[in-house]
Amino acid sequence: MSEKKSMNALRNFTNGVWSLALAVLMAACAKDLDRQPTNDLTPDRVYSTPEGYRQVLAKLYGSFALTGNGGPDATTGDIGGIDQGTSDFVRLFWNMQELTTEEAAIVWNDPGLPDFHNMNWSSDNLLIRGLYSRSIYQITVCNEFLRESTDEKLSSRNITGTDADDIRKYRSEARFLRAYQYWVLLDLFGNPPFVTENDEIGTFIPPQIKRSELFDYVEAELKDIENTLLPAGQSDYARANQSAAQALLARMYLNAEVYTGQQRYTEAITYASKVIAAPFSLKDDYHKLFMGDNDQNNPETILAIAYDGVNTQNYGGTTYLVNAAVSTAMGAAGFGIPNGGWAGMRSTKNLPLLFTDYSGNTDKRAMFEGDKLEMDDIKEFTDGLAVIKFTNLTSTGETPASINGVYVSTDFPLFRLAEQYLIYAEAVKRGGSGGSEVQALNYLNALRKRAYGNDKGIISSYSLDFVLDERGRELYWEGFRRTDLIRYGKFTGGNYLWPWKGGVSGGRGVSDFRQLFPLPTSDLSANTNLIQNTGY
Repeated sequence: MSEKKSMNALRNFTNGVWSLALAVLMAACAKDLDRQPTNDLTPDRVYSTPEGYRQVLAKLYGSFALTGNGGPDATTGDIGGIDQGTSDFVRLFWNMQELTTEEAAIVWNDPGLPDFHNMNWSSDNLLIRGLYSRSIYQITVCNEFLRESTDEKLSSRNITGTDADDIRKYRSEARFLRAYQYWVLLDLFGNPPFVTENDEIGTFIPPQIKRSELFDYVEAELKDIENTLLPAGQSDYARANQSAAQALLARMYLNAEVYTGQQRYTEAITYASKVIAAPFSLKDDYHKLFMGDNDQNNPETILAIAYDGVNTQNYGGTTYLVNAAVSTAMGAAGFGIPNGGWAGMRSTKNLPLLFTDYSGNTDKRAMFEGDKLEMDDIKEFTDGLAVIKFTNLTSTGETPASINGVYVSTDFPLFRLAEQYLIYAEAVKRGGSGGSEVQALNYLNALRKRAYGNDKGIISSYSLDFVLDERGRELYWEGFRRTDLIRYGKFTGGNYLWPWKGGVSGGRGVSDFRQLFPLPTSDLSANTNLIQNTGY
C-alpha cells in the first residue's frame, strides 16, 4: 500500500486550493443561486484544466479534515453559525456517536454538549445542526464536482485522453465521499433532504427522502462504483478505494434491519469477505494504529482521514480526541501534545469493565489512566478513567511537527480490517448465509490473540452479546458505539444502563425516539418539504 508520500501529494493539492475553489463550491449555499460570483472565479475558469479538477478533488477530501479556508482561528468557516473549533466533521460525528453512550462523557458545559450524555437534546441543538450542515455541505461540494466533470463538460473544455480518464476516476471518488455522507445522515437523522448532481440549483427545493429509500440509494451508488474505484494496493493512502466502498456496504448491511426493517446479514458476510480477501492484514501492535505515524506501515486501515500538525490545522479530528482526553496534570507532553491537555472527556465505568483487567495487564487494548473508576460527578474530569487510546506520539516515541504544540498528526480510521472481522462474526451468528462459525471464530481469535499477545484470550464459542462486547473492546472511541447499541436494542430503554445515561447518576431508560436525532429547526423553517422525526 502507498504510504505517507502518497498522502503528501494530496495534501499539497489542498494547500492553496481554498481561495481558488471557494467562490464556486459555496455558490450552492447562497440564497440567490443564479447570481454570478463577484470575482471572476466561474466554474469554467476553476475547471478549465486537469489541475483545476485535482485541486477541487482535494477540497472534497479536505473538507473532511479542515473546517474552512482561513485556518482554524478564522472568524468564519465552511459552516455558518457555529464556531470553527467545533465544526469539524470527526469532532461532531464522534460527539454524537460516543458522548451519547457509556464510552464517553464530557465535563464541559458548552451549549449543546451536556445534552448528549443526558439524552435530552432538541431540534435547536447547535452541535446537531453542525453535523447535519457539515454533511450536507460535503454532499453539496461533491454534487458540484460531479456536475462539472461529465463527459460533455470535459469535451467542452478540450480535456481528453489520460487527463479525462483520470477525472472519471475522480468522479468515482466523489461519489463515494457523497455516499459516505449520505450514510451519516441515514444513520443519525434517518430522513434528510436529498439532492444529487442532476438537480438544478437556484429554484430547486430539496425533497425529503425516507430512510429505507436513502438506504437503497446509497447501496446502489456504492455497488455502481465498486469496480470503478482503484483496488486496494493500487490507490493512494487516504483516498477512497474499492475496499472502502465494500466496507461501507458491509457496515450498512449489518444495520439494514434498523434502517429498512429488512435483514441483510447474508450480504454483510459477502461484502465483509470481499474486504477480508483484499491485501489487508492486522497490524501487529494495536496501540500503533492510533499513534502520530499511523499512516506508516499500516496494513490494516482501509481508509482514514489524514491529519498533519502543520498542514491540517484544526481543533477537531484527532487533535480533539487526544487533547480533550488528557490534562496538563497527566503530563500532556507524554502524549505528543507539549502545549495541550484540555481536561474534557472521560469514560464511564462500563467501558473499562468490558476488559478482564482494565489496567491493561491482560488485554492490551485497555488503555486507560486514572484513579477513580466511578463517575460520581459528571462535571469532574478526574471522575472516571481517562482514555489514552489516541496519542500524537509516534511509534518511535517522537512528537511530530506541530504549529502550536496542540495540533495532532494522528490519522482517524474510517474503516479498518478489524471491523470487517467483527461484521462477519456477528452476521454469521445472526443467521446470515455464506459464512461459518468456524471462520468467525478464527477472525475473533485473531483479534484477541493480538490483544493479549498470546493465546490466553482464545475462545471456543461465542454469542451475540460477546460480539457486542468485543466490538466495544476493539472499536471503542472510533465512532461506532451509538450505532452498535441501537442495533442490539440497548441504546434507549432501561435494559442497559450506564452512569448518567438520561442525566441520572445511576442511569435511566429514555424514549425510543432518541434512536434518531432531530432535523434542525432552522432547516425545517427553510424547507417546507421536510417533516420532523417522531418525538421532536
